[in-house]
Amino acid sequence: MESGYWLIATVAIPLIAGGVMVLIPDERKDVVRWVSAAVGAVLFAISTYVFFMYEVGGDQYQFFIRWAWLEDVGFLGENGISLAFGIDGIAAPMVLLTGVVAFGGALISWKIEHHNKDFFALFWVLVSGVYGTFTALDLFFFFFWYEVAVLPMYLLIAVWGSSSVFPTFARTKEYSAMKLTIMLVSASILIFIGIFAVFHEAGAGTFDLQTLYAYQFDPRFQKIVFPLFVIGCGVLAGLWPFHTWSPDGHVSAPTAVSMLHAGVLMKLGAFGIIRLGIQLLPEGATFWMPGLMILATANVVYGAFAATAQRDFKYMIGYSSVSHMGLVLMGLATMNVIGVNGAVLQMFSHGVMTAMFFAMVGSVYDQAHTRDMTLFSGLVHRMPLFVFFFGIAGLASLGLPGLSGFIAEFHVFGGAFRTYPWAGALGIFAAAMTAVYILRMMSMSFFGQFNEQWSGLQEMTLLERGTAALLLGFMLFMGLWPAPFIDRIQESVRNLPGVS
Repeated sequence: MESGYWLIATVAIPLIAGGVMVLIPDERKDVVRWVSAAVGAVLFAISTYVFFMYEVGGDQYQFFIRWAWLEDVGFLGENGISLAFGIDGIAAPMVLLTGVVAFGGALISWKIEHHNKDFFALFWVLVSGVYGTFTALDLFFFFFWYEVAVLPMYLLIAVWGSSSVFPTFARTKEYSAMKLTIMLVSASILIFIGIFAVFHEAGAGTFDLQTLYAYQFDPRFQKIVFPLFVIGCGVLAGLWPFHTWSPDGHVSAPTAVSMLHAGVLMKLGAFGIIRLGIQLLPEGATFWMPGLMILATANVVYGAFAATAQRDFKYMIGYSSVSHMGLVLMGLATMNVIGVNGAVLQMFSHGVMTAMFFAMVGSVYDQAHTRDMTLFSGLVHRMPLFVFFFGIAGLASLGLPGLSGFIAEFHVFGGAFRTYPWAGALGIFAAAMTAVYILRMMSMSFFGQFNEQWSGLQEMTLLERGTAALLLGFMLFMGLWPAPFIDRIQESVRNLPGVS
């Protein structure tokens, strides 16, 4: 029970930090920055501790704690609704990922001047919702924290974001924020309907997930309700063809929010498919997974081709995220241990990799005020450290051995070839396309003759270097020593019903 307070801390600390931000006077911007940096460091330390202290071979759910909220009230039974937290081997790396990206985002946001205390108040509320979703073991509070993680995005993008203007199209930050909010909240309606359908069908008068996991739902019911969860959560995961909110949201969001959006928030969708879909409704999952595999493969291939056509750094990374999240969904759709292992590994790998991408783009955009890659040339002559970090993230994206992307994609493709060889072949083709757009971008913007128009650009700041080094460290950690991740993930994946 006492160990469960660590998970309570991951949810409570950012919530308290958000409240503290409101109390700090507007003119004390440095106080806001130092408090946020300290909060990020504490959360990173707790997340790292939780990950490494998770006992492989121990209980299925560890760091467990449960506080009764509503019991024996109205239609609720003895267990009712509880504030229950705990993690398995799938949630453990997600908690670590959240700590890494949130700490990096807090450091990257040091330069924000416009109402920075309001920015950080919303930022920490969002982080609290992410932690809550990854650790919740009550269906009611899973949905609650899921919404807490999504809703602050509207103001964070609409107020502190930036608009994109190109000769052929324009995307205002207000448009992107509204599109993201409408699509994600609309998808949440499907999840909400599914949750109450499960609650009613079980008839146990409880939202406790462990109790519901033990209930054997009728196969017909599972086949009807599973699509509600897979589409409702899949929208947040960038599932094609419901992905269109994602690139626009990436592009318009401020740097730290882009890092959280692509690095962590999209993982909530894939995590929801595991928690609500596969674990609650395994027979429905088995029935519908061929359809998910088709959509996931479309994600992977379409996202890769779309990224190749972009000229905006962030749009390229946004469509790349659609493609790489397709690999996550492809791994889940295999319904075998190696493929689902790969999906969770890819969630972590893509999280740190894409956070690095957006941190680097923010470093250039804050100085140049443009993200048009066709306008740059020879940046390596002016910003060699920036090019180094961006290049490493690009190599992880295309699956270079020794980096996290290779470990994750190797598992996903291995699982796909066991069940859907055609999907595995198309996935490898898309991986080759990833090399095309990454190397094309680097050739166009980083190498060649230096464009003197950008002679005023400065190398990355100390905080940007620190953030990049932190993210690079975890890309190398997983790439060179994947055992701590695989050991934790594999044990819990083997306990998933329907996964063989």
